[in-house]
Amino acid sequence: METVEGVALWVHVAAGALALVAGGLALATEKGGQRHVRAGRVYVGSMAVVVATVVPLFAVDPTTFRTFLLLVAVFSGYFVLSGYRALARKRPGDAPEAVDWGGAVVAVAASLALGGWGAGLLAGGDPFGVVMAVFGTIGALVGAADLRAFRAGADRLWLVDHLSRMVAGYVATVTAVAVVNAGPVPSVVAWLAPTAVGVPLIWYWQAAYGDAGPLAGRV
Repeated sequence: METVEGVALWVHVAAGALALVAGGLALATEKGGQRHVRAGRVYVGSMAVVVATVVPLFAVDPTTFRTFLLLVAVFSGYFVLSGYRALARKRPGDAPEAVDWGGAVVAVAASLALGGWGAGLLAGGDPFGVVMAVFGTIGALVGAADLRAFRAGADRLWLVDHLSRMVAGYVATVTAVAVVNAGPVPSVVAWLAPTAVGVPLIWYWQAAYGDAGPLAGRV
């Protein structure tokens, strides 16, 4: 009979594999089309399961590495949540709701913890602290920027937010797969290479779908 940990692990892995496929399809298909929407919904749902199953895995065995995975899950989950929620605020004047505020606050807290932990490791000579510091800094900056925008009542380019956040979440999915296949001791390169590739892609979406971009208003 499977233990709670065993079931959670299998569901976590299966949901991660589904997220990898669905996210890739959503990126590859025409934005706004039925296939994009369907793949995107599967991606969001599977990522929600990925994040949720990290909690019992941490609860039954709160090791240092699983604590790290829990913080990274919050970090990556916020990108997907905020990308999905951008669709709910398409119209000018649509106000952020409690889920938006709460998600941003939790993301900032988790990211600060992750970044501070990484800084401590770096001070102790552990190069893996670079990974944690990079992820923590990115998450804290994004979450803080969202909180400032919510407070100011600023209208955002919902399409740019949607695409860039979803790509960021997908980068996290690819990172998890890359690390699992990198061997028993993941290297700093395995953790950061997907981010190095994904950031230019995010910049591309922002430029292409921004107000002055060639694809502005296409969706």
